[in-house]
Amino acid sequence: MKTSDIQMRDPYVLPVPETGDYYLFGTTDKDPWKAPGVGFDCYRSRDLENWEGPFPAFRPPAGFWGEISFWAPECHRWRGKFYLFATFAAKHRYRGTQILKADSPTGPFLPISEGPVTPPHCQCLDGTLHVDDDGNPWIVYCYEWSQIANGAICAMPLSEDLTRSVGRSVLLFHASEAPWVVREPWPDEEGRFPRFVTDGPFLYRSKDGSLLMLWSSLGAEGYAMGYAKSSNGTITGDWTQHPKPLWGKDGGHGMLFRRFDGQLMMTFHMPNDTPAERPFFLPIEDVGGELRRS
Repeated sequence: MKTSDIQMRDPYVLPVPETGDYYLFGTTDKDPWKAPGVGFDCYRSRDLENWEGPFPAFRPPAGFWGEISFWAPECHRWRGKFYLFATFAAKHRYRGTQILKADSPTGPFLPISEGPVTPPHCQCLDGTLHVDDDGNPWIVYCYEWSQIANGAICAMPLSEDLTRSVGRSVLLFHASEAPWVVREPWPDEEGRFPRFVTDGPFLYRSKDGSLLMLWSSLGAEGYAMGYAKSSNGTITGDWTQHPKPLWGKDGGHGMLFRRFDGQLMMTFHMPNDTPAERPFFLPIEDVGGELRRS
C-alpha cells in the first residue's frame, strides 16, 4: 500500500527506532463528520512510502461514551507504554480528548478513564502531549471556536498516569492573534461574533532550545498551518505568532518527527476535502527558533 492509497486526516507519525519502523495514525473513518464512529486504524512502514496495514488500533469497547467525531489520534510513548490522545463526541456531551493505552503501537488501545481529560464543560479537540523540563506531563488542546467564537489553545497539567487533570487550564493564545488567520466564512446563524478556528497543536523543541507550536486555522487560501514561539521556552510563556503560515493552501493539522537518518519531517493532510485527503510528507529545516520548508 502506497501513501497515496490511504485516506486519512490529521496524520501523526511515531518512529520506533528499536525496530526501524514508522507508525502512521490519523482520522481514518471514511465519513468522520456525520456517521457513527468506527475507530482508528494505523499503518507501519520502513520508508514512509510503502505501508503495511491497516491495523485496527482502536475499536470502542461496550459502553464507551464516544459516539461520533472520532478524530486526530496521536500516539505518544510514556513510561514504557503507548498512549493515544484522541477526540470523541456524543449526543448531549461536549467534544473532548480521551486518552487510551496499549502495550504496542498497533493496539489494542483501551480507555484509561471514564471520560475525556479535557474540561467537561468545554468544547475541546485535538489534545496533544507536552512534557515540561521537570518531566511533568501536560495536555495542550483547542478550546473550540464553535463554543467561544475566537478559538483558543490551552494547556493543562496531567497526573503521572495521564488519567486526570491536576491543575487549572491555562489560556495560551487565541486564533485571531496570528496575522495569517482569517475569519471563518461559514454562516453564523446568530451573527453575534466573528469566528476564528484553532486546530491541531503540536509542540516542538528546536535546536536552539526554543519551544515552538505548530497549529492550524483558516488562511487566505483555505486550511493552513502556522507556528508560534514561547517567550521563555515553557508551555506557559507568552506566545508570539510567526507572521506567515508554514503551509498556506488547502492542507494542515501537522506534526514534526525525525526520520531515522536525522532529517526533520512534517506530515499533514491535503487536500482538506473528504474523501480526497491523504497524508503528505515534507522536509523541514530547523534554523534555530524558526522553521522553514526545505
